[in-house]
Amino acid sequence: MTDDKLTYRRQGFGQDLDIVAPFGLLIVDFVNGFLDPVVFGGGNIAAAMEKTVGLVGEARRRGWPVAHSRIVFADDDADRNVFAMKVPGLLALKEGSSNSAIVSQLAPETDELVVRKTVPSAFFATGLAPWLTQRGVRTLVVAGCVTSGCVRASVVDAMSLGFLPLVVRDCVGDRAIGPHEANLFDMSEKYAVVMDLSDTLELVEAKTPGSAAVIGGSGRR
Repeated sequence: MTDDKLTYRRQGFGQDLDIVAPFGLLIVDFVNGFLDPVVFGGGNIAAAMEKTVGLVGEARRRGWPVAHSRIVFADDDADRNVFAMKVPGLLALKEGSSNSAIVSQLAPETDELVVRKTVPSAFFATGLAPWLTQRGVRTLVVAGCVTSGCVRASVVDAMSLGFLPLVVRDCVGDRAIGPHEANLFDMSEKYAVVMDLSDTLELVEAKTPGSAAVIGGSGRR
């Protein structure tokens, strides 16, 4: 165990979470612009999106509520905010922009929610939380990009709202691997369970309605 992990353990971080059904799936910002290295992409985002194709297929097969998010600014930039001041290129993500469109491999199906946002979190000032609550979601499985930005912000808000976040390690990506790994570590210690896709599917398969399994913040069971 590294010195950093020892420090976290000594201070009581990384405690187990009781993951319970029902499950829901949130796919954060897998849009064309974030898959294009020339626009906002790079790193391991494309690989994470490809893995997410299998995850969303499993979620649909099991009848989970599935939500997607995308960044959409007004055509006249009237909703320009601090996020766009820091990253001016985000203002090009309009309703009709190809770069703001969800990638075809993950195109939403009927009854799946699409959240439009102008800030990192898919929860802030949107209807996502009540939509999930109405459908009885307890554990929110999270995929998307980028790990250090909109994924992290959405996970922190999910936790703050009382959902149990389960971040699928190989279904989240970032344009830079250093921030990706650092934020996976931090989320696993403070906010969420972090597991590989194969372990996530194994856990889900083992679940029955009303059952629970104790697993660790870094995927321990």
